[in-house]
Amino acid sequence: MKEIRAIRGTQDILPGEVERWQRVEASARDVFARYGFREIRTPIFEDSEVFVKGTGDTTDVVEKEMYRFEDLGGNDITLRPEGTPPVVRAYLQHRLGQGRSIERYFYSGPMFRYERPQKGRYRQFHQIGVEVLGAESPRVDAEVITMAMQWLAELGVSSLALKLNTLGDEETRVAYRAALVAAQAARLDELCSDCRRRHLTNPLRVLDCKKPGCQAVIAAMPMIQDSLTPAASRHFERVRETLLDWNVEAEIDARMVRGLDYYRQTVFEITSSALGAQDSLLGGGRYDGLVERMGGEDVPGVGFASGVERILLAMPDEVAPAVADVFVIAFDERSVDTTHRLVHDLRRAGVRALTHAYGGRSKRAQTKAARRSEASWQLVVGPDEIAADRYTLKHMADGREEVVSGSELPAIAAQLVRVTATS
Repeated sequence: MKEIRAIRGTQDILPGEVERWQRVEASARDVFARYGFREIRTPIFEDSEVFVKGTGDTTDVVEKEMYRFEDLGGNDITLRPEGTPPVVRAYLQHRLGQGRSIERYFYSGPMFRYERPQKGRYRQFHQIGVEVLGAESPRVDAEVITMAMQWLAELGVSSLALKLNTLGDEETRVAYRAALVAAQAARLDELCSDCRRRHLTNPLRVLDCKKPGCQAVIAAMPMIQDSLTPAASRHFERVRETLLDWNVEAEIDARMVRGLDYYRQTVFEITSSALGAQDSLLGGGRYDGLVERMGGEDVPGVGFASGVERILLAMPDEVAPAVADVFVIAFDERSVDTTHRLVHDLRRAGVRALTHAYGGRSKRAQTKAARRSEASWQLVVGPDEIAADRYTLKHMADGREEVVSGSELPAIAAQLVRVTATS
């Protein structure tokens, strides 16, 4: 019989590893809340038009990587490959920006792209991202970047570096696109087939090509800084000045364009050398014009998305937490009912309590399970303890003991667990 396995490009997240994911998610909620962000949850699949309009029909994501299909009702559906267009769709559908308020959202969840799986990159992958809608100030760009750096630092990710660039405003992009098309046309035969295809449909994406044969051509291409309007230049300088004032160091990467069509003005990427050559952790930027392109008013926006799998690779290793705080062992079959009652009382008091007193398991087997659980405290329940209503909580690290009655056990155990956790 054929072995049933997870689909290529997906992974099971098992106990022991799940806790690290939970830490990343909890840290995001904590840090983002300090900056006034609220969570938004959008469907895992959307009308394909959300991504064709939002992500851009000439991007690799839309052209090559989307999980796109027709459902049983004949609807054109796509599993979401990224988080920003669905958030904008929800923003418009539910009229969240009425009154031109500044809205701050964060999201987390699985995304789907059909691309070659590699370390830290999957076909079902997970993102945590943020969006600010309704604010055009360069200070907001700096605020979002600073929050991202703070979050990754609090997760213990080392060797963080911030790369920064500007793609200018619409007037800048029109002028730059013309200069870029002309420069590429002069050396078209030196570019790879992908770059030749992008030359007219999306010439900025040529700058993002990583193929060695294209690098010399790209290095000779015009720089967008030469086409910046005064307004675009002032916006970028204000972002840089604000980051400097907040002690956030940034390296200017004039060739960074990001892979999505909707970016305008500020773009950025955060990397960590802990990941080796493929060092990207998080990226984003300003996307003024996207809301209008998706059917709304001209509402400015800025945000970022991070790959959770990549962050986990960059985080320091951690010991998985114990399965339980207190493990309760039944001495024999006569003690099983009382054991389960005490476990029930402990749980109701907020203590993570566990027992393996099921199906006639011996005291020896239960004791082995207690060791595997790495519970800080153990409690053995036998006929003598039940008769005397005196139970001994034993601390496994140093052997100290606390003798309590059955009625005292939940409150005292809860207090001991709190003290142990903070010591």
